[in-house]
Amino acid sequence: MASNTSKTARASVRAGQGSGGALSVLGEYKYLIPLANGRFAYVRNLTNGKTAHLKTDSDAFVEEVRILAAAGHGAKIRAELTALDEAHPADGWGATEKRLADAGVFEG
Repeated sequence: MASNTSKTARASVRAGQGSGGALSVLGEYKYLIPLANGRFAYVRNLTNGKTAHLKTDSDAFVEEVRILAAAGHGAKIRAELTALDEAHPADGWGATEKRLADAGVFEG
């Protein structure tokens, strides 16, 4: 199986998959898969089918979320960030959302 993603990344995504074959919660796709107490995350880009492993305080993370928000997924990503902050308040997801909002990612 030739792939650009690591064996660990593929296993992590497979572990979270439901019976439908796509990572989802209540029928909705999850865009963010948190890692390392919020320091990193897999960002699932449904527009191109790729999953990026990014540091949540990096410019690449901001740009990946910006691409998804521009494609009309901003509200769902913001809801995921809010849910992650409520479920894991010590992981800094509220600060991550604020940084994305300050960068103008969700405007538009």
